[in-house]
Order: sequence, then structure tokens, then C-alpha cells
Amino acid sequence: MSALSALEKALENRWEALWARMSGRDPVELVDALRRECDSNAVVCRAGRVMVPNAYDVELSGPVHEELTRQGGRVGQLLTDRLARHAARHGYEWAGPLAVHVRRSAEVPNGRYRVASSVMPHVSADGFQRAAAGHG
Repeated sequence: MSALSALEKALENRWEALWARMSGRDPVELVDALRRECDSNAVVCRAGRVMVPNAYDVELSGPVHEELTRQGGRVGQLLTDRLARHAARHGYEWAGPLAVHVRRSAEVPNGRYRVASSVMPHVSADGFQRAAAGHG
């Protein structure tokens, strides 16, 4: 294992421990939900390219969201980084600039979350669908 890989792994472990302490939930569950959302919306295009949505919305229950934003509010960037590494390992191409938006939702029960993906509005959804059909 290279020094950089060891450092990356150590930082991931510290992030997961911090998240678990702050939210009482295992962060791997949320990261895995993002990965599943990405994987389930992957579209194989011509020449073996695999396109995935570039906008991910994570809705958190109020208390979890408050605790995370009180601790620095960088959760969106950290989740974006984890998802970007996942996509790079699988050779995915984004439908535009990647963004993970984290927000509070009264509709999500305490301690839970909801994850959804889409193609960012400023990116042509028609272009994404044409690419999926092999015309792009």
C-alpha cells in the first residue's frame, strides 16, 4: 500500500468515526446508498462509455442535519469526494459537473436519509438520453 493510499484510508476511517459519533449512524450506509444510486442509473453508451447522473440529493432528518452543519458543514464535499472515487474506480463518466447536495427534510424520519439522483438542469437531459440510446 502506497503512503498516499494509507493516508487516504486513514482519513476515511477518521471521517467514518466522526460521522458515527455525531449522527449515531454508520456513514458507510449513506455512502453505499449514494454508490447504489449511481450504479443503478448507469447507462452504457456506444464505445463502452458508461454515463451516470451528476446531481445527487441527500435528504437528512432534522437532528442529523443540524449536527452535521454545526460541525463544519463539509459533509456535501466529503460525500462528493467519496462518490467521485467510486465512479473513477468503475470508469464512469458524469453527465456534467458532479455535485452532492445535502439538505434537511421534515419528511425524513429521525436518524434516516433519502438519496436521489438526476442530471443537473443546466445539462441537457435530451443529450443524456441520446447518449444512452447510442446516438451521442
